[in-house]
Amino acid sequence: MTETLFTNAKLADGTLNDILVSNGRISTIAAAGSSSGSARTLDIAGALLVPGFVEGHIHLDTSFYGDKWIPHKPCTNGFDVLERVAFQAENLAAAAPMDERARSQLDLCISNGALQMRSHVMVDGSVGLKSLETILAVREEYKDIIDIQLVAFPQSGILKSPGTRDLMDEAIGMGADLVGGLDPLSFDRDIKGHLDVVFGIAEKRGVDVDIHLHDTGTMGAMTIEEICARTAALGMQGHVAVSHAYGLGDLAPDAAKKIAAVIAESGVSIMTNAPGNHNFPPVALLRAAGVNVFSGNDNIRDSWWPFGDGDMLRRAEIIAYRSGFYTDTELSAAFDVVTTGGAKALNLEGYGIAVGAKADFVTLAADHIPEAVVAVPKPRRVFKQGRLVADNGAVVR
Repeated sequence: MTETLFTNAKLADGTLNDILVSNGRISTIAAAGSSSGSARTLDIAGALLVPGFVEGHIHLDTSFYGDKWIPHKPCTNGFDVLERVAFQAENLAAAAPMDERARSQLDLCISNGALQMRSHVMVDGSVGLKSLETILAVREEYKDIIDIQLVAFPQSGILKSPGTRDLMDEAIGMGADLVGGLDPLSFDRDIKGHLDVVFGIAEKRGVDVDIHLHDTGTMGAMTIEEICARTAALGMQGHVAVSHAYGLGDLAPDAAKKIAAVIAESGVSIMTNAPGNHNFPPVALLRAAGVNVFSGNDNIRDSWWPFGDGDMLRRAEIIAYRSGFYTDTELSAAFDVVTTGGAKALNLEGYGIAVGAKADFVTLAADHIPEAVVAVPKPRRVFKQGRLVADNGAVVR
């Protein structure tokens, strides 16, 4: 049996503890100084020990991180998904090999403490299954230091892109974990036809669903209501997510509360990265209604925007800042969005700092969670199943 004793680890409740890790899982948690035995010891020296961050929404195939700088090209008349997709195709044609860019992005995320990830990968008539094949191979390379779920993502639409329905189904057979979707009304202009494909594949293959929804206002709200209805009808509560859901941020408070109750009842999770140029879901209102909210960095230096540092703790700070979170309780809620909220959305087993959980954790130079959200401290040490995998901004191999 492989054992490591992590001593003097400060937990979220402020207590100092010794944490014994056996075969990659936490076997005991005891007051600091009370443990004994022959296990190898590693002194955490009073640093705050938190569960690994959950990167719940990212695009490993389209980031330019680690590649040459690509100047951002604005849309010609306000935000337009179709135009952004066209810009992306142009940029990717001149980019470095996908596997190199994906590795650079993974190293960035892991070094910041992300140990669980959900990445959307383009699967449609424009690229076929080539991108998925590449990212599957990269995932295999990184399987010992980060757990990655892959979503078959129809970036060019489903009904608009011939052959995409069959490609998405085949993608699940190849190793993709979820089926995705994209703006059923504004992009494919057929909400029923689009969702018939998405939920049909999910039901056939027994996989979860994660749908991109950029549509605003009542169009976005109507689509969410339809997704919730489908989820409930198929008994998929807890297995469906809507990413972005900008429309929820456009609604008046009473309308937002009404739809929040519908979302909570359906068990659909909502992903937001609180982007600077869009309204975004009201995190506090949704959580108060019982909706699970999670987050991800989404795009990192790609055709959609030039930002992104791969740091989910920074993302918690951004969510808190844009949501007007100031109290310790509110700041802790932002932290929950990038940790336990993500774990719930991804249906992760053994997540957290508890006996029996996987020993996936990060050390932070902070006295408590609210300070960590505000200060975004570095350097950090990152442990996967009790093994050091990143230290001071660099992945350890």
